[in-house]
Amino acid sequence: MATLSYPFFTVQRTTSTHTNAFFIRPYPSFIRLPRRRFTPVFASVSSIKENLGRIHKTFTDFTSLNHWVVSDYFRLVDSVNAFEPRIQALSDEQLAAKTEEFRLRLKRGETLADIQAEAFAVVREAARRKLGMRHFDVQIIGGAVLHDGSIAEMKTGEGKTLVSTLAAYLNALTSEGVHVVTVNDYLAQRDAEWMGRVHRFLGLSVGLIQKGMNSEERRFNYRCDITYTNNSELGFDYLRDNLAGNSEQLVMRWPKPFHFAIVDEVDSVLIDEGRNPLLISGEASQDAARYPVAAKVAELLIHDIHYKVELKNNSVELTEEGITLAEMALETNDLWDENDPWARFVMNALKAKEFYRRDVQYIVRDGKALIINELTGRVEEKRRWSEGIHQAVEAKECLKIQADSVVVAQITYQSLFKLYPKLSGMTGTAKTEEKEFLKMFQTPVIEVPTNLPNIRKDLPIQAFATARGKWEQVRREVEDMFRQGRPVLVGTTSVENSELLAGLLREWNIPHNVLNARPKYAAREAEIVAQAGRKHAITISTNMAGRGTDIILGGNPKMLARGIIEDSVVSFLTREDPNSVHASEAISEKMLPKIKVGSSSLALLARTALMAKYVSKSESKSWTYQKAISFILESIEMSLSYGSEELEKLANEESEMYPLGSTLALAYLSVLKDCEEHCLLEGSEVKRVGGLHVIGTSLHESRRIDNQLRGRAGRQGDPGSTRFMVSLQDEMFQKFNFDTEWAVRLISKITNDEDLPIEGGAIVKQLLALQINAEKFFFGIRKNLVEFDEVLEVQRKHVYDLRQLILIGDDESCSQHILQYMQAVVDEIVFSNIDPVKHPRSWGLSNLLKEFKTIGGKLLHESFGGINDDTLLNSLGQLNEVKSVDVVNFCLPNLPAPPNAFRGIRRKSSSLRRWLAICTDDLIENGKYRTTSNLLRKYLGDFLIASYLDVVEESGYDERHVKEIEVRHSIQLLLS
Repeated sequence: MATLSYPFFTVQRTTSTHTNAFFIRPYPSFIRLPRRRFTPVFASVSSIKENLGRIHKTFTDFTSLNHWVVSDYFRLVDSVNAFEPRIQALSDEQLAAKTEEFRLRLKRGETLADIQAEAFAVVREAARRKLGMRHFDVQIIGGAVLHDGSIAEMKTGEGKTLVSTLAAYLNALTSEGVHVVTVNDYLAQRDAEWMGRVHRFLGLSVGLIQKGMNSEERRFNYRCDITYTNNSELGFDYLRDNLAGNSEQLVMRWPKPFHFAIVDEVDSVLIDEGRNPLLISGEASQDAARYPVAAKVAELLIHDIHYKVELKNNSVELTEEGITLAEMALETNDLWDENDPWARFVMNALKAKEFYRRDVQYIVRDGKALIINELTGRVEEKRRWSEGIHQAVEAKECLKIQADSVVVAQITYQSLFKLYPKLSGMTGTAKTEEKEFLKMFQTPVIEVPTNLPNIRKDLPIQAFATARGKWEQVRREVEDMFRQGRPVLVGTTSVENSELLAGLLREWNIPHNVLNARPKYAAREAEIVAQAGRKHAITISTNMAGRGTDIILGGNPKMLARGIIEDSVVSFLTREDPNSVHASEAISEKMLPKIKVGSSSLALLARTALMAKYVSKSESKSWTYQKAISFILESIEMSLSYGSEELEKLANEESEMYPLGSTLALAYLSVLKDCEEHCLLEGSEVKRVGGLHVIGTSLHESRRIDNQLRGRAGRQGDPGSTRFMVSLQDEMFQKFNFDTEWAVRLISKITNDEDLPIEGGAIVKQLLALQINAEKFFFGIRKNLVEFDEVLEVQRKHVYDLRQLILIGDDESCSQHILQYMQAVVDEIVFSNIDPVKHPRSWGLSNLLKEFKTIGGKLLHESFGGINDDTLLNSLGQLNEVKSVDVVNFCLPNLPAPPNAFRGIRRKSSSLRRWLAICTDDLIENGKYRTTSNLLRKYLGDFLIASYLDVVEESGYDERHVKEIEVRHSIQLLLS
C-alpha cells in the first residue's frame, strides 16, 4: 500500500487482483507516521468508525417515528396469528365462504377495521393453499400499511406482490372496486393470473385491463371486484370516458369510478413519470414538409456559434448569427413572421439534434422512431412526444413524417390518482421522496422491516476523469467476478451504453446477456432475468425498475422449468419461429449450461413431445407461436390446481387435449423438482463466493433510482455487493454544472494517469450534493406542473362531472342542464352591460339587446325585432310601480310576453327554481338597482328558454327523439 499526503486528506493507493484505485482519507498532512505503522492504525480507526456507524444507525432507528409505527402494527400481526389455527382447520368450501360472511357483517354495520385481522388470516391461508406461499409477519405489516392508505417501502425480494393481496381483498369486500396498478402490461397480466388465484378461490371476481382490449372487454373487467391494470391504460380510459359521446362508450364504474388503488412501484408512477402528462391528441393541420427543411437548417447551425444550449432545461437559444443564417437558408425576412412562422420548426429541429439521441431516448424500428422509457428501458410504441418534437426527430432520421397533433384531453398522474378517496402504494425506494409524497398526496411512507437482516456490502463510489477509464474498470471488475463464479448485474442508462459494454466484454471473450429496449433482447427478458443469479451469469441491463422478477441466487426454478418445457414442446406444436423477426440480428449469448433433469423427467418430456406432435398433425393447420405458449401456460396453471393423481387420470382420458395438457403439467412438476434441487445447490455455491455483484455505471438524477439498482443484490438476507462507477464526462455532470475542473485538478495532483479511479469521502460528498440538487430541480418541475394542473383541474372536474351527469343521468336532468346553460348565457350578457349601483340609463342597453338578439337568432327575430334601448329603458323604469310579480308568467312592462311554454308542474317548478337561484346567487354586487337587474335576467332568460321550448313543441318530434338530440348536442358543446 502506497500513501501520499496532501492538505486535509491522505491518499492511499491499493493494489488487488481486480482494482487499482486511490482512496481519499481525511488525515492531517502535518502528522507523519512511519509507513509500516500506518496500516494497522488506519485499520483500527476504520473498525471503530464502522462500529460507531452501526451504533448510530441502531439508535436512529429506535428513536424514529417509523420504528414506533411499525411496532404498533405488530399488535395486528399478533391478532392475525391468533386466528391462523382456526382458519387452517377450515375446508376449502368453508374458507371460500368467509367472503360472503364478511360482506354480511359489513352490511350489518361492522367496519373493515373490525374484520381486518380475520380477513388477513383468510388471505394468508388461501395463498398457502393456492400458491404455496405463506405471508411472513412483516408482509402482514405491509398489507396493513396499504390498507391504511400509506406507502409501504419494502426492499427488493420481500414479496410486495403477495402483500398487495391482503389490502386488495379486504377493500374489495365493499364491492366498490379495487384497482391494482402496475407499470406495464406484463406485470398486470402476471399479477392478475398469479395473485388472482387467491382472490378467485375466495369468491372474488378478478379483471385485467390490457392494451388492445375493446370497450366491452374493458367495461366487464372494470366491474370486477379487483382490477389489475397499468398506469397508462387507467389514465387513458379515464380521459376516453370523458370524451365519450354516449353512455354505451363508457367503460369505468361511473358515477364512482375510483374507490381504492394500490400502486406498484409508486415512486416510478407518481414521481418519475410525473413530468409527463397523459395526453390524448387529435390531428392538427400543420405542414409536414417544413420539418425536413428545418432539420437541414439545424445541420448548418453550429453549437456555441449559431445557438446556445441549456442542458439542465433542455432548451436552445439562437444567437444573432444563428438567426441571420437561418433566415438566409429559409429565404425569409423574419423567422417569427405570423404568416410564415419558421421559428418553432427550427427550434424543434435543434432540440432533436442536441437532446434526442438515437439508442438513448429512442430507437428506430420499421421506419418509426419509438420512444424508450428511461425508467424501465422498454419501448413505448404508442407514445409520441408532443409540440412537434416527434416530427422533428423523424425528420432528423429521414423517416416518414406523421401528422402533427393537438391536445384534446390531458391529465397528470398526480391529478389522476388524487381522484381516489383512498390511495396506497408500494415500492423498494420511496423514503428519500417522503416529503414530496406528503406534500402532494398527504401520504406517509412507512419502512417495513425485512424478514431477514440485510447483509449486502455497498462499496465506495469510484470516480474517473474519463469515460474510457470508467468502462475499462467496469470490464476489469466484471472479468474478476466472472472468474470467481459470482453473478454480475451491470446497470446502464441507455441502449447505447449497454451495447458499448457488451462490445468490450465480447472482445475479451466474456459471455454475457444484454437486456435493453431492442426487440431481440426484450423478447427474452423473462429468461435473462431468471438466469441472472446463476453462477458465472453476466447481465447488462438498461434499467431494472419494473422488471417484476427477482434475481434469485442459483436461478429461478419456476422460470427455468418453464423454459425447459417450452424448448421441448413448442417446436412440435408450431412451425413459427419466435425470433424470425430479428433473425438478422445476433442474439445474446446463451452461455450458461443447461440444467440436467432426471430420467423420470426425460421420459415425461419425451412422452409430451410425442403427444404434441400427434396433436399438431391432427389439426388442420399448425398453431401460432402465441397459441402454443398460451397452451403451455394453461397446462402449468393446471399443475398448480390438481394433484399428481388427478393429472394421471386426466392423461388417460380419450380426448386429445386433456392427455397433452395433463401430461405436460406432470412433466412440468417433475422438471420443476429437478430445477429446484439444482438451483438450491448452485445458489449455495453462489452465496459461498459472495452472492450477486451489482455495478452501476453512472449516477442517476435521483438517489432513489440508484437504490433500486442496489436493491437487486442482497435480497432476503442473501450476501451481495454493489459498486458505482462514474466519470466526469457523464451526462449528469455536464447537465447540472458539476465543478469537473476541481475534480480533474484533484486527480492530476494524485497521478498522471486519468484512467485510475479515486474514491472516498470528499468525492462522495460532492456527488451526493449534486444528486440532491438534481432532485430539487426536478421536484420544482413536478411541483410547477401540479400547480398548473390544479388550475385546469377545477375546470376539468366541473366539465367532466357535468358530462357524466348528462351521459348517465335521466332525460330530465339533461334538459335542466340545457335550460341552466341558456340562463347562464343570458346572465353573462347582462353582467357585461349593467351596473346595479347606477341608474339603468347609464347601462349599455343597446349593446345588451344586440348581443341578446345575436344568441337568440331566428327564435327572437320576430318578437324582439322592433325593440330598442329606449323601449327597454322605459320598461325598466316602470318596474318601481309594479307591486307584485308573477314569477312563472313574468313579463317586463310594455315588452313582448314570453311564449306560454311553462305549462305543467315540471316546467313551472323549473321556472321557480331558476328564479330562486337568481335571487340567492352572489354573481351580482349589491346596489340600488340589484332587483331591477335580477328581474331583467329573469325576463330575458324566460324569453329565450320559452322560445326554445315552443319551437321544440312545434317541431312535432317525440319526446325521446328530442332528448337524444339534446344529449348529443350537450356533449358536443362540452367537448368544444
